[in-house]
Amino acid sequence: MKSFRDKRRDNRPPAKGGTGEVRPHEARGAPRPDARPREPRDMKPDSQPAAKSAPRILTRRDGVLPAEQLPLILEVAPNADYALLDSGASQKLEQYGPYRIVRPEGQAIWQKALPAKDWERADAIFTGDTDEEGIGRWRFPKTPLGETWPMKHDGIDYLGRFTSFRHVGVFPEQASHWDHMAGLIAAAKRPVKVLNLFGYTGLASLVAARAGAEVTHVDASKKAIGWARENQEMAGLGGKPIRWIVDDAVKFAEREERRGSRYDIILFDPPAYGRGPKGEVWQLFEDLPDLTDLCRAILTPKPLAVVLTAYSIRASFFAIHALMRDTFAGMGGKVESGELIIREKSAGRALSTSLFSRWVA
Repeated sequence: MKSFRDKRRDNRPPAKGGTGEVRPHEARGAPRPDARPREPRDMKPDSQPAAKSAPRILTRRDGVLPAEQLPLILEVAPNADYALLDSGASQKLEQYGPYRIVRPEGQAIWQKALPAKDWERADAIFTGDTDEEGIGRWRFPKTPLGETWPMKHDGIDYLGRFTSFRHVGVFPEQASHWDHMAGLIAAAKRPVKVLNLFGYTGLASLVAARAGAEVTHVDASKKAIGWARENQEMAGLGGKPIRWIVDDAVKFAEREERRGSRYDIILFDPPAYGRGPKGEVWQLFEDLPDLTDLCRAILTPKPLAVVLTAYSIRASFFAIHALMRDTFAGMGGKVESGELIIREKSAGRALSTSLFSRWVA
């Protein structure tokens, strides 16, 4: 589940290619209170933003647009590893392995379905508002808990972690993309190379590696990469071919294009705003078309998929859907776009977490 995404992305200094610990989410409208900002970068106080690369010359392709499917709603249901137990009154009650956790949830504008006694059984509660009170803190009503605890996703062990940015290192809604990717890798019956840009704590990379792919994982946060390496060892996948790279995602992709490196599957989950390891400034609506074009440029001759996820943006999925169809004109295949949702256990309501658009060959 992905660079530190716990502060509001809209209030985060702009990262080209980084992921901190922070993530979701505001699919539409004003940024959600628990939108995932990226983790602060390891930058010197006097560092200045590096000069941007010369902008790519983008021209609209004349090829036939890919087929389309929309809206596509990808749903994660409660399971033994994770469950959205209840939500409402701008909060959510979740079960992560052995722990019940309460966190802010700006999109839960309805009322709670479970009685107060169920919410009071929480093991950890995130307190504080990242805008008004500074970085938030976790409160442990029962027994004080350590910073990390063991978790699983579909048999893959990893570390959950209580961070000061509200998130715990896993984004359950992404499981739909991971399952889809693993299926593509298995069905290919050939070597598959996966590039995971803005890779965060590495669960997508671990899923891909377990499925048999050779993976390149890129994130601007040293802390996120360190956490991802821990997860690899904990999952018992230390022997799998994963390259962990601390770098600006856009600059890395540009170098891969020049080097002739190519990938069969590309995942990219850029922040709304961010700053790279050398001060590179990223702004989603300004820079996303270039990065999407770059992703097409570094595909193999027989690619499988490109998956874009967008959190905390004031847009409809129609915007990124149109961008993906235009970018992959002439490639055939299909562009599927919509929202990632988590199905609530208590009353069966759907909590939308993010927008996505993916091209599938």
